[in-house]
Amino acid sequence: MIRAAELIQRKRDGRELAADDIAELVAGYAAGEVPDYQMAAFCMAVYFRGLTSRETFALTDAMIRSGETIELGRELGRRVVDKHSTGGVGDKTSIAVGPIVAACGVPFGKMSGRGLGHTGGTLDKLESIPGYRVELARDEFVAQVREVGLAIVGQTADLVPADKRLYALRDVTATVDNVSLIAASIMSKKIAAGADAVVLDVKVGDGAFMKSLADAQALAEAMIELGRRAGREVVCLLTDMDQPLGRAVGNALEVREALETLHGDGPPDFVELVFVAAARLLVLSDLGVDDAEARDRAAAVVRDGSAVEAYERWIRAQGGEPDEGVLPRAPVVREVLAERTGHVESLGATAVGVAALHLGAVRCLRKRGEAVAEGEPLAEVHARDEDAAARAIADVRAAYVLADEPPTARRIVLDVVTS
Repeated sequence: MIRAAELIQRKRDGRELAADDIAELVAGYAAGEVPDYQMAAFCMAVYFRGLTSRETFALTDAMIRSGETIELGRELGRRVVDKHSTGGVGDKTSIAVGPIVAACGVPFGKMSGRGLGHTGGTLDKLESIPGYRVELARDEFVAQVREVGLAIVGQTADLVPADKRLYALRDVTATVDNVSLIAASIMSKKIAAGADAVVLDVKVGDGAFMKSLADAQALAEAMIELGRRAGREVVCLLTDMDQPLGRAVGNALEVREALETLHGDGPPDFVELVFVAAARLLVLSDLGVDDAEARDRAAAVVRDGSAVEAYERWIRAQGGEPDEGVLPRAPVVREVLAERTGHVESLGATAVGVAALHLGAVRCLRKRGEAVAEGEPLAEVHARDEDAAARAIADVRAAYVLADEPPTARRIVLDVVTS
């Protein structure tokens, strides 16, 4: 009989749980024998007490063993890469990185998730593309990576089902932003989905779950260690999320901005992150290139249109229409005007993310450091009606702080953590 209450109590009291105990709890939850309310209590105990590295690996392993696994590299006969973000505002990076990597001849296979809290999920963005299928069977997923070179899909029902249930539970019980739970959730999916090498984008700042660089480094090190134990090569990029990434926040707007980037016309901070992530993936692949060569190859496939062609093949393969013109547009678009002249000192990522989540979408026309005159637009809100637009305007305006002088410039990539 599963001793869920006893294990919750022991973790509540700060004691370390044995691997077998964690495996029993996770298996029971996956089978429906441990109810949501008990698993929620366990997550809250972990939130306050944390997990040791041994417990974190045991949780990761137990979630992997709750379902099937895929060995993509073995099935394709070559090294397969993947990229994952810990969640941010305006983060559509995978939608641009995947086609660039695929256009360079490297297989890219990703199982993705939905948004948590104010952060957007890659699946939610892709579903704004008419006809796009996020659910592929295991064999369809493998076949598409082999034939098209790229697939981004939802987590299959048979792949780490315990994590799929736990992921949703954490979202509604305020237990998302815990290093061990985030690391176990991300790495269980990455390991089970079968990529040989992974670039992880760990967000840092206002719009991220990790608010400080130290916390982000701890998460990066935890995930790298989990990858090492599982025989995966992992690199973590620590990236700035004190303001939204790029200019677009909102599903269809973000897909449009990713496609613009593949055409060579994206916003500078987003373009930089896309090329850094793509280059790292190419270095981890079987191409045998260094960082400079990888960056050159990524730039070349954008210049010659190969990246856009890869995007179109991918979207069509999953039933979608790749033409930008079919993406939905909001019926009401209104500007957020500056109330004074100055420079953008800060732009709160969380406030913009919440406004987009509840009221529509946002285009940030001015970002940190950029100048604006009184009466000029800071942003656009895209809303379903005038009432929603009015509320979004107020929320987005409050997210902006203007100053007489521009702030110190900040890089998008704050640090790179490797094994």
